[in-house]
Amino acid sequence: MKPESSSSLSPQSPSVQSGNIYTSFDCKWLLKKKGEEVTSDLNGRCIFLVGMMGCGKTTVGKVLSEALAYSFVDSDKYVEEAVGGSPVAQIIKQFGESSFRDYESKALMNLSLMSRQVVATGGGAVTLPINWKCMKEGVSVYLDVPLDALARRIAAAGTDSRPLLTFESEDAYTKAFMSLFTLLKKRRCSYSNADVTVSLQNIAANLGLEDLLDITPTAIALEVLIQIENFLHRNKCMSIRI
Repeated sequence: MKPESSSSLSPQSPSVQSGNIYTSFDCKWLLKKKGEEVTSDLNGRCIFLVGMMGCGKTTVGKVLSEALAYSFVDSDKYVEEAVGGSPVAQIIKQFGESSFRDYESKALMNLSLMSRQVVATGGGAVTLPINWKCMKEGVSVYLDVPLDALARRIAAAGTDSRPLLTFESEDAYTKAFMSLFTLLKKRRCSYSNADVTVSLQNIAANLGLEDLLDITPTAIALEVLIQIENFLHRNKCMSIRI
């Protein structure tokens, strides 16, 4: 994911495209404008970001929360604070993944009772039906990132803090890619439960970018808002018809 510049998209840059929406305005200005529009439609409902580790939920979530004038919460950090500050990797190592998932479910239950929050969930939060029951109180958004891009990002940052990367390899990219491949096979169907899917491949194609890691968090957040707006409008139309 490319760091932000003062203007992610200049008038000469490739346009942002989503459905029938085309624009070449400054991306940050457009994000702010779109955030104001979507905020009124959300009526305080929380946004839950789901996706594989390394997909950018925390980074994009912070940008989204600013655009919507929402608070941002990382569910992993929420759990860490609840158990006395121990990092997730240590919780899983000491108590096991099952215990961590229990803490995670309690965190999501608490967060679902709040309003005006953008919540970045853990990659495996989607595996438990009880978590979906909580997330359906708001709007759930799946950040769909190809495995190669995920593995490259994780390998560059280091795999030591990722306890679920269990494939044995001295090469960080191979370890990340093969572990993610196994995890995604288990989770793919669960991710399909999200209200909204945002594909980074589609964003890259629309922006004319060859490397998905060159997409800025602002561009991703803008597409999230566009897709949320479309989802809310579809639901509103269905309610009127009923």
